[in-house]
Amino acid sequence: MSYQVLARKWRPRSFGEVIGQGHVLRALINALDRDRLHHAYLFTGTRGVGKTTLARVFAKALNCERGVSSQPCGECSSCQEIDSGRCVDLIEVDAASRTKVDETRELLDNVPYAPTRARYKVYLIDEVHMFSNHSFNALLKTLEEPPPHVKFLLATTDPKKLPVTILSRCLQFNLTRLSVAQLAEHLARVLGAEGVEHETAALELVAQAAGGSVRDALSLLDQAIAHGDGRIVTAEVAQMLGTIDQGRVLGLVDTLAGGDGRALIGCARELADYAPDYAQVLAEMLSLLRRIAVVHALGEAAGEVESDPRVLELAARVAADECQLFYQIALNGRRDLQYAPEPESGFEMVLLRMLAFRPATPPAVPAGAPAAPRTAPLATGTPAAAPPAAPVPRASTAPPAAPVVAEPVTAEPLAEAAAEDVSTTSAAPLAPAAVVPLDWAVTVDELALVGLARELARNSALAAYDGRVLGLVIAPQFEKLAQRRHVDNLQTALAEHLGQAVRVEVRVEAGAGLQTPTEQRSAEQAERQRQAESTIDADPNVQALRATFDATVEDVSAR
Repeated sequence: MSYQVLARKWRPRSFGEVIGQGHVLRALINALDRDRLHHAYLFTGTRGVGKTTLARVFAKALNCERGVSSQPCGECSSCQEIDSGRCVDLIEVDAASRTKVDETRELLDNVPYAPTRARYKVYLIDEVHMFSNHSFNALLKTLEEPPPHVKFLLATTDPKKLPVTILSRCLQFNLTRLSVAQLAEHLARVLGAEGVEHETAALELVAQAAGGSVRDALSLLDQAIAHGDGRIVTAEVAQMLGTIDQGRVLGLVDTLAGGDGRALIGCARELADYAPDYAQVLAEMLSLLRRIAVVHALGEAAGEVESDPRVLELAARVAADECQLFYQIALNGRRDLQYAPEPESGFEMVLLRMLAFRPATPPAVPAGAPAAPRTAPLATGTPAAAPPAAPVPRASTAPPAAPVVAEPVTAEPLAEAAAEDVSTTSAAPLAPAAVVPLDWAVTVDELALVGLARELARNSALAAYDGRVLGLVIAPQFEKLAQRRHVDNLQTALAEHLGQAVRVEVRVEAGAGLQTPTEQRSAEQAERQRQAESTIDADPNVQALRATFDATVEDVSAR
């Protein structure tokens, strides 16, 4: 007898053999046992979770010669014909190969006729979302009012493509992906029955690679048996799947936590010797970082959930904010890996990005040192080749703002600039000097700015300007706008607009008493609205209407 693949050999033939899907099984079993049968059922879910299998078992339960029941005998001629695919009253249709409306009408022409041998004539339409609109229209009336001897069982991986008119005529059951633990347990039972030696860790690797699909898991198991010459060994399964040892993933994250760039590149280059699937490596890193985040969240109770001491030890080295940052960068990097020139270089870049954007460790503050002031320069544009600017007065009569320091700064990488967005200064207040007039709100509207640089200009107030250095004050809630690249873009736009080099310096301060362009525009709009409401109130016609009809004016209608 020829070999039968595991996915077909171990296909469930009764509801009791189905893995998972308890919410669906309960509804179907109760419907069969209580004789509350609908005429159309829709099974949805990803590949290999049991949609067609459940439909066949349901058809067998409907047509068992011992009666309609949730436990078909499996021995009568009807059950055996359905199991072997020879039942003439179970019409299985692949909608992907029968998309034409003429084929659908030909199929439905036999609906009015009674079943040949069985109790019900069952139409099992797989991948029903592949039907054309005309085919759905042909099916619609029959699906709404079928003869009592006909049942429709529809299966699809994409229910969103089905018309609402079809969905409303079916009982819909969504089959979920199986967990890694459920799949690994099922694979162990299969291998035990097949008499195949195996390692538990190897089955977990297969279950993870299956992505919740039982059929995929059994197909991979067949491949692993052939690859291991009749044995399932963890190292050989990892090689087959292109995965790497969990210890190497732990080592990568541990090196990241240490912040050693040379060691990190060394780990990545050693990993390349195994020719791994880098998308899978990032997926394993994501899984590890999730476990570390769970340990952080549970605190002392983490040992009850996480049994691996290596993960618990690593969680003590990786800070909570680092863990979240690494996770987000790995998630985006896995998505963008396909755009990299080579997977290896793309993976290295993801690791370097994690290292570059690690939260900087704050410097130690000596005992008794004074606290840093709250008003501190956020960012300074790249200095022009000009002599240091002289102190200038504030360009406003509002209460004194925090000092704007015009010190030359050296160029620094973006990662370091992001880490040093907030710094401290002990500079003295600006001394009076000649004021160069500048209407900041009008200037902002005329600048060629877009994006966050424009938002920075709109939400900053002019504190000082002497023709060479322009000082801005920004509120704490807009602090993130004052990044180096946005300040540089604003500085470039100002230089083009004014026709001379200008250096921009930004400080954060709450309640500086200066108006930003956004606040100025809002105040002007509110004043115009108030004037419009006053004009309407003073209108003689409006006053006459109020006196005659006791009318009122809705403020929101005034423009």
